[in-house]
Order: sequence, then structure tokens, then C-alpha cells
Amino acid sequence: MDEFELIQRYFVRTDEARGVITGIGDDGAVLRPDSGFELISVIDTLVEAVHFPTGIAAADLGYRAVAVNLSDVAAMGGRPRWMMLALTMPDADEHWIRGFAEGLHVAAAQHGVALVGGDTTKGKDVVVSIQITGDVVEGGAIHRSGATIGDAIFVTGTIGDAAAGLELLQAEQDNDFLLQRFLRPAARVDFGQSLVGVASAAIDLSDGLYADLQKLLSASGVGAQIDLDLLPLSDELRAIFDSKAQRRFALSGGDDYELCFTAPEDASFDAGTLRVTRIGTITAGEKLVCRDAGGIVEYSDRGYRHFR
Repeated sequence: MDEFELIQRYFVRTDEARGVITGIGDDGAVLRPDSGFELISVIDTLVEAVHFPTGIAAADLGYRAVAVNLSDVAAMGGRPRWMMLALTMPDADEHWIRGFAEGLHVAAAQHGVALVGGDTTKGKDVVVSIQITGDVVEGGAIHRSGATIGDAIFVTGTIGDAAAGLELLQAEQDNDFLLQRFLRPAARVDFGQSLVGVASAAIDLSDGLYADLQKLLSASGVGAQIDLDLLPLSDELRAIFDSKAQRRFALSGGDDYELCFTAPEDASFDAGTLRVTRIGTITAGEKLVCRDAGGIVEYSDRGYRHFR
């Protein structure tokens, strides 16, 4: 089976996708955005043994590769529409490819995303790059740079779970909830769209709360104070790890893909069943101050950086 047979068998879908004039099978995709909308384009690359452990299930990798990009679109208040896939792998193992494609299509179908093109190549390690194009109403995109002094700071869901799940995975220990939080993160796409016109700034938590909030603060030219006692932690995280590890995972653990956003004090939003927690306030200056019941807590973390 060569690359073209592989693409036709596992990645082509015959369903008509809205806005797709030409999809897989030509030199490029031809897409039609809706009138009155602007496009959002995001891309992430996952490299074996860097972004995911060697040997994880192919279906989980396919799902995760889509979800991390969906999360970027969600952070900007966008609606994901179309995606492209660049897949490198050592050999054309049909069992592995079938599983990968299954996970990829499941994640995409949850938000109506169509695969419209890409590339498949042979290489030493598994490398997955997915590019997603979404849209947002004109002028509605949420940026990292909009936070203002006095805004409240919120996070969705619970944080630290994915890093804890990865640690358990690497130690060959089991906890289904925490493992799934790493392997199949939930992109907050619907809630992100509901924040258009409400949130002043937002970012998705890929490198950990402390490092990602710092990026938002730097882009907005402001500071913040957060209360560590308010950080939303799952019952599973609390049950397995001590308080020191809980705080480490919550502040520095990446891969949660929850949303951290700011909004005016009097802003209102409907989160439905999604847990949304206020953790702090935007302040003057450009410093991130952490506090708990005992007072100021000295903390520093720059997050994961390639080539560092």
C-alpha cells in the first residue's frame, strides 16, 4: 500500500462538508468562508517521544492531535471548519493507521471539522502536524492582548490532570480519568464561542497555567494576582497525589487544554454544566503574584520551550 492508497482508504470521507469546493485529491483545497466571518488558522506538531510517549494507542494519538488544535481555535472564540494533516511514520502499518484515522475522525466529527488535504511521508519517527482553519464573526476574535486592570481571571474545568496522567502513564500506573485527560483532552470549543463579546482575553492551557497566564499578561501589558487555594482540582488528582504535587501539576503541568480567560467583573456567561472557576484578578504592572491562605507564594515557571 503506497501513500495514495493509504490516503484513499483511511482518510478520504465522501460526506459533503459545508464550504468545501475541492477537498482531498487535488493540489490544494478550495474552501468558501461564510459571508461576514473572518478566518482563524492554527497549527500544531506532535513529535514522538517529545509530545507523546512512544507506544501510546494510535487512536488516542489521532484524537489528541486534533484536540490540541481545536483548543487553539476555541481560545479565540472560533468555530473550527476544516483541517489538513501531515503525517510521518516509519512504515505503513495498516493496523496502526486504521486506529489513528479512527481517533482523528472521531475528534473532528465532534465539532463538524472536515479533513480537506495534507501529506503522508515515511520517516524515522512518528510526527503529526494538523492545521485547522476556523471562522469567527467579523471583529469577534478573542486575543491574548485584551485584558485590562480589574478584569476577573477564570479557568474552565480542572487543571493539572493531564500532567498527572502523563506521569502515571510513564510510571505504568493506572487511573482511567487522569490518563484520558492526557490522551483525549476535551477542547472547549462551544464555550469558547460563547465568550465572543464577553471575554476580554483568552489563552488555552497547553504549557501550564503559570506559563500560559504569563503569556496573556505579557501580551496585554498587565499583571495579575491569583489565589492558589481557588485552583480547581479534580477529585482524582486530590486522591492520588499530595498537596505539593497537586500544586505543581496545577501551576506547571501542561496539556490540559482548558481555557484561561479574563472578563470584566460584571460580565455574565452561561457555562452550562462546564465548571468555570474564578482564580484571580488582573492588576497594574506586569507581575504575576501567587497567594494562598498563608500569604504570597514565590513561584516561577517558564513552561516547556524547544531548544532551551
